[in-house]
Amino acid sequence: MANEDDMGLAGKVAIVTGGGAAEGGIGNGKAAAVLLARTGCKVVVADRDKKLAEETAAIIAKEGNTASAIAADVASERDCAAVVKAAMDRYGRLDVLDNNVGIAHQATVLEETLEHWDTMMRVSVTSMFLMSKHAIPAMVAGGKGGAIINISSISALRPRGLTAYSTAKGAIISFTRALAVDHGPAGIRVNCVAPGPVYTPLVYAGGKMTPEGRERRRESSLTGTEGTGWDIGNAVVFLASERARYITGHTLVVDGGATLTSRRRDG
Repeated sequence: MANEDDMGLAGKVAIVTGGGAAEGGIGNGKAAAVLLARTGCKVVVADRDKKLAEETAAIIAKEGNTASAIAADVASERDCAAVVKAAMDRYGRLDVLDNNVGIAHQATVLEETLEHWDTMMRVSVTSMFLMSKHAIPAMVAGGKGGAIINISSISALRPRGLTAYSTAKGAIISFTRALAVDHGPAGIRVNCVAPGPVYTPLVYAGGKMTPEGRERRRESSLTGTEGTGWDIGNAVVFLASERARYITGHTLVVDGGATLTSRRRDG
């Protein structure tokens, strides 16, 4: 049973895309799925790798909460439609969408290829467009609106040699604001989270990060605190909850203050 304080989410249904995490770690989507379930949400965990989605759903079930896993490539409209249909068929409603999928790549415009640019935009931006396109009608059909949370990055606010990535993350912020304007009258709030240099499998899986690199990222926080997927998941839960009922079109920066001082290529 749910074990978090009531945030007005009990009995609601959430979709979390990118809800798996490599190497048994805790990514932003996995953390959000677990934390949403603790509020009483029923969670549909979507990931391109169904095994990873099932691992997240198993954690939720072990805690006595409700989740189901589905394999989906959210760069595919067919898969996006299938995820929403699965939520409606299984739980009969849809209230929350956490658009969490994205990829990272470091390159300047001179180094970047058109092929990779197109892939970046499709995976990181078009995926959110497609999921929202299919989720919003389901939310409206429920008659009580809903909440969409899009995951961007401080790279949208502090570009640093990741041109395609920074551009995609900036587009997500603009997309968030446009959705908030267009669908606010239907009771749908749309907000954005911009994570800083959090320690997740996206940055360390496969030995991609050295201990020295991890320490530099920790030091980029004004408080000397290392950010994790749980910090991003907590921000998602807040924005999905009734505690944020008067917040829409907003970008919540969760970075330990890194954007105030750091210019390192570490976030």
